[in-house]
Amino acid sequence: MKKMVIFSGAGMSAESGINTFRDSKGLWEQYRIEDVATPEAWAKNPELVQRFYNARRKNILEAQPNAAHQLIANLEDNFDVHIITQNIDDLHERAGSSKVIHLHGNIRLAKTSGPNCQYTTEFYPIEGTELDLNKHFCKAGYPLRPHVVWFGEAVPAYTVAQDCIQDADILVVIGTSLQVYPVAGLIHEIPPECAAYYIDPKADQQYLPAQFHKISQTATEGMKTLLSLFDPKV
Repeated sequence: MKKMVIFSGAGMSAESGINTFRDSKGLWEQYRIEDVATPEAWAKNPELVQRFYNARRKNILEAQPNAAHQLIANLEDNFDVHIITQNIDDLHERAGSSKVIHLHGNIRLAKTSGPNCQYTTEFYPIEGTELDLNKHFCKAGYPLRPHVVWFGEAVPAYTVAQDCIQDADILVVIGTSLQVYPVAGLIHEIPPECAAYYIDPKADQQYLPAQFHKISQTATEGMKTLLSLFDPKV
C-alpha cells in the first residue's frame, strides 16, 4: 500500500467556516499577533489570550468536517494515509482520519503554562469551549493554556513530521500558503520519486519545485480533481 502524506493548512478548514489568518477578513485583521499569539502576550495579558482562544475553540466545536476532510479520510481504504496539519482544529480526526500530526498544536487540548510548556508531552482534554485562568491548573499548579504553538516558540512535532514525509510515495499539499517556517520547508524533504500535488485557489501564483503538480482549486474541488487522477470513475 502506497504511503500518502497530506500536508494541510488553513484553507483546508475554511470551507467548514473556520476563519483563516492570512486571507482578507482573516483573524489577524481583527487582532494583533503580538497581543494574542506570543509567549509575551500571555505574560502581559493572559485573560485576553484565553478569551481569544476560547472564542476560537467555540468556532471549531460548532464547525463540521467538510467534504474535503471526508474525501481524505476515505483515502485510508486504499492508501497508508498520514496527515501533517498546521491547523489547530480537530476536523481531520472528526472526519475519520486516524494518523494526524498537529504541527501547531490542538486547541481541544490544554497544557501547562509553566517553564516547560513548549516541550511538555502532558496534555489535558478540554471539556466544552472554555479554559478558565482561575479554575483550570496543571498538576504543578500553573494555569492551563491552549495546546497551541505561538509565534516565537519551538515546533516540537517538526522532527516527527520530517520523518513522516521523507519516505512518502505521494504528497498532497492543500490549503496552505507555505509562508510559515520552519514547517513550510517540509515540502523539500520528499524523495525525488514522490508524486507531489499542491491544491490551492492561488496555486498558479506559488513558486514550487518542478516536482509539484498544481491544482488551482478549493480544498473540496481540488480533492475531487486529484481523485480523478487516481480513479477515472471519480
